[in-house]
Amino acid sequence: MARGNRTILIGVMALLLLWLALGMLESSWKFRLDLTEEGRYSLSEATLEILENMDERLEVEILLQGDLPAGMKRFQKGIEETVKTFRNYANEDIRIVYKDPLQLDRESREAYIADLAAFGINPTNLFSTQNGAQTSRLIFPGIVLRTESYELGVLLLKGEMGMSPDETLNLSIENLEFEIAQALKRLYTRNKRAVGVIIGQGEMDADNGFGMVEALNEDYEVYKVPFEQAKSVEDLLSFEVLLVAGPKEAYGEREKYLLDQYLMYGGNLLFFVDQLQVNLEDAGDGGTVAMPVDNGLDEMLFRYGIRINRDLIQDLNFGYHPVVAGDFGNQSQIVPLPWPFYVHAGNMANHPITKGLDQVQFRFVSTLDTVKADGVKKTPLVFSSNFTKRLSAPVRVAFEDMSVEPDMASFTLQNLPLVYLLEGTFSSYFKNRFVPEEFDASLFLPEGNTGRILVAGDADVVKSWVDPNEKQPLPLGISPFSENQMANREFLQNAVNFLVDPDGIMASKRKQFEIRPLNKRKVSRQKTLWQTINLLVPVGMVFLIGWVQYIFKKRKYEKDSRNS
Repeated sequence: MARGNRTILIGVMALLLLWLALGMLESSWKFRLDLTEEGRYSLSEATLEILENMDERLEVEILLQGDLPAGMKRFQKGIEETVKTFRNYANEDIRIVYKDPLQLDRESREAYIADLAAFGINPTNLFSTQNGAQTSRLIFPGIVLRTESYELGVLLLKGEMGMSPDETLNLSIENLEFEIAQALKRLYTRNKRAVGVIIGQGEMDADNGFGMVEALNEDYEVYKVPFEQAKSVEDLLSFEVLLVAGPKEAYGEREKYLLDQYLMYGGNLLFFVDQLQVNLEDAGDGGTVAMPVDNGLDEMLFRYGIRINRDLIQDLNFGYHPVVAGDFGNQSQIVPLPWPFYVHAGNMANHPITKGLDQVQFRFVSTLDTVKADGVKKTPLVFSSNFTKRLSAPVRVAFEDMSVEPDMASFTLQNLPLVYLLEGTFSSYFKNRFVPEEFDASLFLPEGNTGRILVAGDADVVKSWVDPNEKQPLPLGISPFSENQMANREFLQNAVNFLVDPDGIMASKRKQFEIRPLNKRKVSRQKTLWQTINLLVPVGMVFLIGWVQYIFKKRKYEKDSRNS
């Protein structure tokens, strides 16, 4: 066999052996290299843990189908790539199917769309321009996850108020890992962590607290925690988070000590507190006055670095309140009227708790200020709009004011913080104070382990509306007098998830993908140049390689002929 042919054969055999070795290595050791700047194809440790703990096969039904404009195709591709990336790391098989609900027969289509609506996946009307004409079609920007035991739907197209369509798409693509990983966690988690809701100080009744419990039940076991039954701080440490929602009676030294030491031992607290009390039953006729209420928490929160002011705000980005406008026969006529006290807050911080959230509704919300607290990081999360008015207590509250057009010139404030997150090492409220006698002073911690507190100056943000017709409480964010659904439910879920595990799947929301649009002027100016380069350079490279080979072979054979 000629030397040249033998060299070629050895090279082919080496490549074949290398290919077989890589195949054997890939079957026992899976690996991927993500060379993108943003880590687009990398998964967080928490997501990988969820995928490794899968114990049932999964079917992922992608609903976004059909002829889509460029931006939506990018979103569709992002969904497919994310699911395929999950499949590469999953402990069980993940089967991907595609389904367009609009292609089903009428009866099946209506039933299936109703099932999707129950998952929160409602059709979106997509407008696009084709051949100079504007067209529209319904799309379902979500997926359905199925195991042998459970089924869950996930809406994937989400954005913040005021975002452009491109920004909404980009944000939704950034959040794909989080949204899908969170759904998988709900499918495969068998033992849920515990969350406690404090009762005993006049907090919400069952109807008002329905939405709060319903929202958290997806990820946690929710328990009522009566303080009179807690004998020591150890009785509270089994809870990942404690919620204080709308107390109307003052916390005493005993209750504050339990909360304080729970925080010192590494617990997490959420405070949804009304600083002013309003009785809307008295808001008719001449109106009523919102007055400060003593909840006993002011000094303790001040020690932790936050103060809830004794004021209320009005905002020109407002909601509606139902008012009886008269009677028709024997039926009362209820009319929703604009109410600046119902603030629709859509300005969000770029933080995992609030990233991608739509508007959150507050009802009679007070502003927050921070004060010095060493070792505590304070992050504002939700803000009012650019047209806000602040009213110090006492505040007049009267339905008759609804008929008067707001004085636009008085709404001069903007971006007032309505929610704060506190993180770090807190100092005990009882440091340099007497410990209540019933507790063992030897177990007292004057300085805490790392903990987290979330504070909002409004309890209604986690309070359910009650449907006046059905007399049933509604999920958070849903009002019987408005077709718009607020993001209160998602806000509460994100807040608790972050406090419980800030480095878990919530950390995947820190991903940021840059939008890199083409410079249209530059494209127009250099179009011919790049077309020429793309056409001629490859052809030129082929000719160059051929010429080099020709010169090499010519010299070789000339040398051989001279030697012979």
